Amino acid sequence: MQIYTIFLTFQAGKLKNFGFSFLLFIFLPYLCTIITKRRHTPPHHPTPITHHPTPMNKKFAHRYLLPALGCGLVIIGLLYYYFMSDLSASDKTQYVCIDRDDNVDSVFAKLTPIANAHALTGYKTLVRHSGYADHVRTGRYAIEPGDGALTVFRHLKNGIQTPVNLTIPSVRTLDRLASAVGRKLMIDSAEVMQALNDPIVMQKYGYDSTTIACLFIPNTYDMYWNISLENFLDRMKRENNNFWNADRKAKAQMAGLTENQVVTMASIIDEETANDDEKPMIAGMYLNRLKIGMPLQADPTIKFALKQFDLKRIWGYMLKTQSPYNTYTNIGLPPGPIRVPSVAGINAVLDYEHHNYLYMCAKEDFSGTHNFAVTYAEHLKNAERYSKALNERGIK
Repeated sequence: MQIYTIFLTFQAGKLKNFGFSFLLFIFLPYLCTIITKRRHTPPHHPTPITHHPTPMNKKFAHRYLLPALGCGLVIIGLLYYYFMSDLSASDKTQYVCIDRDDNVDSVFAKLTPIANAHALTGYKTLVRHSGYADHVRTGRYAIEPGDGALTVFRHLKNGIQTPVNLTIPSVRTLDRLASAVGRKLMIDSAEVMQALNDPIVMQKYGYDSTTIACLFIPNTYDMYWNISLENFLDRMKRENNNFWNADRKAKAQMAGLTENQVVTMASIIDEETANDDEKPMIAGMYLNRLKIGMPLQADPTIKFALKQFDLKRIWGYMLKTQSPYNTYTNIGLPPGPIRVPSVAGINAVLDYEHHNYLYMCAKEDFSGTHNFAVTYAEHLKNAERYSKALNERGIK
């Protein structure tokens, strides 16, 4: 009768506070025992104190205490089975992402494939006896091996999330960056692109349509999956400010460049080579050209102007492309970066190598590195070798 009473009390849904229900589960058998004892116990008469159990004490223990203890153990076992045993059916950490469109039913649907049936029943019971259905909280939640329904419920109800590692990549276009963000966060990639093309947003962070890529410093950042777009961009601005410390600002000034110009040159260098060891050498060559007012003549800027990033060879007619990014026809740096540059590329500009080279040409061994030259005559010889290698391979 006591177990049945507890079960009805729990299932009726009248006790919405689980902690209070738990106390009742534990103490209700004891209370029933006391009430029963008082109901059947005759009026009290003083009796001598004895240290030996009487038949009445043994009868009381067998009739009331042992059944109450048994009921308590059964209840504790049921509580552990439904609310404290592993919710996840896997021995590895599982993740559940709850977005803005989710409700309590869709949360159940996301938990079902990874949950043990009995623990999921316990979780649903907890939800039914709380206000969670009216306050579903977005987020990415980790379900560790050993986490019971009570622990998972507490995390989801209180929004206790596990941060994600978001890597801002060095990419050629902003739409690729937006896609990378959209794959890791609740923010949709279209939202990111819309913001990065919004003049008001760009002005807020001190950029325009040609320099907005300068906002992003490639690195891996910990942040919550459900971060808002505004908070995400604010975070990127803080990380940008942290990156441009006093030392880097001083180096940029010594090179005669603004922060955005450093990023712009770094973006060209990253397109020129993937060899980090060679990047400071290329940076030194471009800076030498800037100092004497010589066009940079950087082939990657032609690819960017044409929006043909897969070009294997730059032909003479392409050098006449009308674009502010054409560094053959325009002196100085282009208006902004032609990609989101790597940190290695940025540091290469800040720590450029001092030398007298004015020319470079890709090596004929296609190693991704370059032959450097001081004079144009030397450069023509290097270019001839590279052109011959292209022709031999049939690259057009």
